[in-house]
Amino acid sequence: MRPLDWAVLAASLAGIVFYGVWRSRGSRTTSEYLLANRTMPWYAMALSIMATQASAITFISTTGQSYVDGMRFVQMYFGLPLAMVLISAFAVPRFHRAGVFTAYEYLEKRFDGKTRALASAIFLLSRGLAVGVALSAPAVVLTVMLGWPSHWTTLVMGVLVVAYTASGGIAAVTWTEFVQMLVMTAGLFAALLTVILLLPADVSLASALTVAGAAGKLNAVVWRFDPNDQYNIWSGLIGGMFLALAYFGCDQSQVQRYLTGRSVAQSRLGLLFNGVAKIPMQFFILFTGAMVFVFYVYTQPPLIFQPQAMAALERLPVAGAVRADYDRVFALRREAARRLDIAAFRRAQQELDQVRRRALEMAGEATGQGRINDTNYVFLWFVIHQIPAGVVGLILAAIFAAAMSTISAEINSLATVSMVDVYRRFLRREADDGHYLRVSKWLTVFWGAYAIVTALYAQNLGSLVEAVNRLGSLFYGTLLGVFVLAFFVPRAHGTAAFWAMVFGEAVVFGVWHFTHLAFLWLNVLGCLCVVLFGWAAGRRHRPE
Repeated sequence: MRPLDWAVLAASLAGIVFYGVWRSRGSRTTSEYLLANRTMPWYAMALSIMATQASAITFISTTGQSYVDGMRFVQMYFGLPLAMVLISAFAVPRFHRAGVFTAYEYLEKRFDGKTRALASAIFLLSRGLAVGVALSAPAVVLTVMLGWPSHWTTLVMGVLVVAYTASGGIAAVTWTEFVQMLVMTAGLFAALLTVILLLPADVSLASALTVAGAAGKLNAVVWRFDPNDQYNIWSGLIGGMFLALAYFGCDQSQVQRYLTGRSVAQSRLGLLFNGVAKIPMQFFILFTGAMVFVFYVYTQPPLIFQPQAMAALERLPVAGAVRADYDRVFALRREAARRLDIAAFRRAQQELDQVRRRALEMAGEATGQGRINDTNYVFLWFVIHQIPAGVVGLILAAIFAAAMSTISAEINSLATVSMVDVYRRFLRREADDGHYLRVSKWLTVFWGAYAIVTALYAQNLGSLVEAVNRLGSLFYGTLLGVFVLAFFVPRAHGTAAFWAMVFGEAVVFGVWHFTHLAFLWLNVLGCLCVVLFGWAAGRRHRPE
């Protein structure tokens, strides 16, 4: 990191935090703190929703995912536009008319208290686990960038986010995310433009695309149906739609965004904007990862991108032989790419992958961690070692902005559900608004501390973008199913809905444990189990 990079990074982060606190000044009631008094315009909601999704995981891990596995991950979002239309049509007006603070508060109005409590518990469990994963991503950044211990990185980032989230509430989160999304967009364009400009002078963009395609990195659409394959057109359109319906329709971290809207129309505009913009944004990020792969076809990358693992490998007696194999195969691949000899290039790529797998296994044994996964380090290595001064600071600012937006949104939503659905519902029903405001702030601090602690255990989960979506898919289908019952099955009652959720979670965890079903299908399975069980139970018995 050069002085100009530090200046850009520091100015960006300071500006984001101060702007959010300034825009949120005057949050003196619970409604202002948790829902911004329902005054947010659609464009602020739209960018806030996008920023919440575009975590540091998106920048760090999605680019690495594309480097390793190609662009087929984008198929996961193919069902998103239809999901946004359905949520705008059915969920948004119901939540606005009910005047609720949380999505789960609506379930008590429709069913009963125990259904609301179970849905709230599922959200707190799933999102509580995910927030640690989200916070672990910037820890990866500073570990690579500065060699800082990950626990110090996690602590600094956590404290910074908690400071403005606890002080300003949802207004601070939303307006901060508005600016963060602008920084992220600038960082994305800077990264892609830079990697293209850094390609050798004799390598045209057309040649780069040919090489990326030959390596299978531009495989954006896979038509083959395979229920065990994570990413294909079918899992994306169907499983991805169910995941998006659950995430945007039932997850409080998203529902809370459009509950802040000035009107139903404003909330719908914010969601529909995301439906239009999300796929191009993901495509753009994945394409950046594919171009980083092409860059490293001509410029030799490290054998292992994770510095600690590479250092462990270097200490082994066989390190020299492995590195010699790697140098030899890399040279073969580079020459085949220059000649555009696709057959020779693919053979060399397969051999290079084998050498890297062997090196990762050896490094894992040397460190005692099992097999190392360095996917999350690929893009960071490129940024730090290849990108010019100033641009590094901008891209790292985008990564930090993404991390801060997701973490702040999640701890804010966790605090909201904890206060509204647990504390006010079960522990202190009658208190003045000032009391609930103070409790909300302390709960925000609590969930921030919880995120810091759990982040320390999320460092070795492999591809973080896959880890967070796998985790959500264990719970999202069940939450979606109970809201489908609430909206569309009039005969369903509270007891049926409660046990349907229990049954749905049992089935999902059983299938996840005993089969290799792709995680996107778990969202479909969970939803269908809850709906069918709740519908059947409602038909058999309806309480007086």
